[in-house]
Amino acid sequence: MSLHLDPHPSFTGRPGPLLVVVADGVGIAPEGPSNAVTEAATPTLDALGASILSGELLAHGPAVGLPSDDDMGNSEVGHNALGAGRIFAQGAKLVNKSLASGAIFTTSAWREAIERGRTGTLHLLGLHSDGGVHSSTEHLYQLLRQAASEGVASCAVHILHDGRDVAARSALTYIEATEAVLTEINQAGEGRNYRIASGGGRMYLTMDRYEADWAMVERGYQAHTHGVGRSFASAAEAVETLYAEADASGKNTGDQYLTEFIVVGADGEPVGLMNDGDAVVFFNFRGDRAIEISRAYEEADFSVFDRSAHRPHPQVSYAGMLQYDGDAFIPKTYLVEPPTIDRTMGEFLCAEGVKSFAISETQKFGHVTYFWNGNRSGYIDESLETYIEIPSDNVEFNTTPGMKLKEITDETIAMLRSGEYRFGRLNFPNGDMVGHTGDLGATIEAMQILDDCMGRLIEVIDELDGVLVYTADHGNADVMYTEKDGVRSPKTSHTLSPVPFSIHDPNYDGEYSMATGADAGLSNVAATVLNLLGFVAPDDYRSSLISFP
Repeated sequence: MSLHLDPHPSFTGRPGPLLVVVADGVGIAPEGPSNAVTEAATPTLDALGASILSGELLAHGPAVGLPSDDDMGNSEVGHNALGAGRIFAQGAKLVNKSLASGAIFTTSAWREAIERGRTGTLHLLGLHSDGGVHSSTEHLYQLLRQAASEGVASCAVHILHDGRDVAARSALTYIEATEAVLTEINQAGEGRNYRIASGGGRMYLTMDRYEADWAMVERGYQAHTHGVGRSFASAAEAVETLYAEADASGKNTGDQYLTEFIVVGADGEPVGLMNDGDAVVFFNFRGDRAIEISRAYEEADFSVFDRSAHRPHPQVSYAGMLQYDGDAFIPKTYLVEPPTIDRTMGEFLCAEGVKSFAISETQKFGHVTYFWNGNRSGYIDESLETYIEIPSDNVEFNTTPGMKLKEITDETIAMLRSGEYRFGRLNFPNGDMVGHTGDLGATIEAMQILDDCMGRLIEVIDELDGVLVYTADHGNADVMYTEKDGVRSPKTSHTLSPVPFSIHDPNYDGEYSMATGADAGLSNVAATVLNLLGFVAPDDYRSSLISFP
């Protein structure tokens, strides 16, 4: 199908560049003390929201390809929708379909895992919650029961505590539920040994992304593979002990930062070491925090850290729930096909010769490039595109609420003023990354810094006679805690809130008007941007958020 765009019949765009700003994790929720967005002093954002060229967009559930309205959006599906202009089945929805049809259990990847599991041990590794952003315990339980029904006698589960997409201290609830499933399986068949073998917090081990902290991955790999870590008789004992130690030190550490642990038997030996001939399945479906650990298991010439520092790296078969990077083919073996997202906004703009840039810091760089481009690594056309990654600091982000927003803003202004680019996009990550820490004060400060940077960008857009589009990919900073019986509990997860959408057009003279409907979502942004650039959007794109007389 052609990638040609027709010129808009009544609007040719503005003389200056068009900039899309994605304020990651900044949703719209009722005002109140738990809402860091409204508690912050944000005159620039307030003015955008009060404009006649503003509205709200859905950023969760079916609006971004997820199964139901109970499913929180996330940065990956949000940026897919922003760049694709259409809704594609995503993550959990894809896996749900494959599990419901049984197709997942007919794949060569699953067959290999079962064959290995029948003669050795099947290892299931992933985020241990029902948050539905990276993984689902329901998926884990279906894999466990299917493996048992197919004759796997030995299965070790390696759990990563969440505390981010679910309550900050909910690990014991999930451990109890999983232990019940494992007991059920063990009691239903002679000689079965299904057990939890290792664990730790998702922000301390295994689930790094964008190569920001390979030491996290190394800690996880050594724990899951070689049994390197503190020993406990059970996962519950480990979590209870770590909670008590954190409380005694005054840290009140949530699940996501718990250190690694190993479950040992009566003989003091780890119950779930990985050995030659075993199979490993990583049951997360979201890609960004699955790529590095996949490389550690799958790459024959892996050299980022020494996999054999404690014992030889075992020859295991490895499979992901999905292929997490379709261009780099990571992993090579996976259980469920990812969505094929073609004809993205970026492809159309490159076909029309439009020069563009994308920029963020490491934590969200992949979102404005890989995910925006439909799960495609690298450039669409390097002669027309510039991608800039500003390295993130390796710190807990509530200690630096501004993250790299100033640097992102400085670089963006330089590119806008260069006159080379007609279109640009950026991600300000701090509403999400600082919001995830549960630190209300730091998140309020993060929003105020974001507002200052937005003010600077708007000044330059005015100077250049351009257009700025402001939106977000999902909520987070808008609900920072819940309260029950007078007790506040930090909320570190995403929200189900809608997100803002505003157009700042200093030359606006009534040429168009807002046309947001009740079902308007992130996938409607692409057609809007194409209109503002002077093009007619493709027929199969979701409708534009602006209409012309």
